[in-house]
Amino acid sequence: MSQISTPANLTSGTTLDELMGQALSMELEAAQRYSEFADMMETHNSPEVAQWFRKMAVIEGKHATQIMTELGWTQAPSQLGTAISFEGFEAPETAPLDEVHYLMRPWHVLQLALANEERAARFFGHLAGVAGTDPVRNAALQLQEEELEHVALVKAWMLKVPRPEDNWDHDPDPPRID
Repeated sequence: MSQISTPANLTSGTTLDELMGQALSMELEAAQRYSEFADMMETHNSPEVAQWFRKMAVIEGKHATQIMTELGWTQAPSQLGTAISFEGFEAPETAPLDEVHYLMRPWHVLQLALANEERAARFFGHLAGVAGTDPVRNAALQLQEEELEHVALVKAWMLKVPRPEDNWDHDPDPPRID
């Protein structure tokens, strides 16, 4: 894990709208990445895993809608950009592309989701620690709490799907590129 640093665009001077814009950006980016993963799994003829990724994309989309509704936004702020990276090169709630394997199982999808939700909780906890105002600090703590609720939900789901066998990634006929 890389060292946590305060992102340049989220500092002690961050406004509530900037914080919520970042949260919205994170949710939208996570939904997009899960959709990309679902497409990848469909390409590799893994419909069950694709379905789990689609489910995660829908959930992240609902989180984005919830943020918009709570703030009374009818559309995303025009300055909304790409979610900033936090620990590594991806946004806090976005799994790196190289974390997906064409033979992965639903348990692996949930493992990725768990890591994403835990990273997002750490991110908002960190922002609460550097917030310069009570409204921003309180919002960051509320967002952290929501992410921790998502962590608990994913952990509960993980208990309902079988853990893959040790050699889950063994392919007796692996793809070959000449």
